[in-house]
Amino acid sequence: MSLTHHRRLRIAAGTALLTLAVTGCSGLGRTAVGPVTYTSGDASHVQVNSPPVRGCHRLAAGGARMVTNLTLVDLKLYPKGDCKGKYTYLGTTLSNETAPGAGPWQSYGTVH
Repeated sequence: MSLTHHRRLRIAAGTALLTLAVTGCSGLGRTAVGPVTYTSGDASHVQVNSPPVRGCHRLAAGGARMVTNLTLVDLKLYPKGDCKGKYTYLGTTLSNETAPGAGPWQSYGTVH
């Protein structure tokens, strides 16, 4: 076998291994590293550590009046439990409290 043939085999094998590695890692659930904390409707403090970046996350029964985002990603806070409609944007390392007379947030999603 020539050097060119060996080089092509090594490149093909390396490409195959890299493809397998990337595919394997992409299946891992990515998280919004850090906690989301909030005060629930019954005034208890709740902390969710590193929630998944995908999907809609319901808040505790009664929703939340104050939310602090200490994750590495921004959040969208929704007044409904299905993460649809108008939302309040909450950047990383920030807190927000509902306006007087406004209902509590019922769910949140990440900006990714």
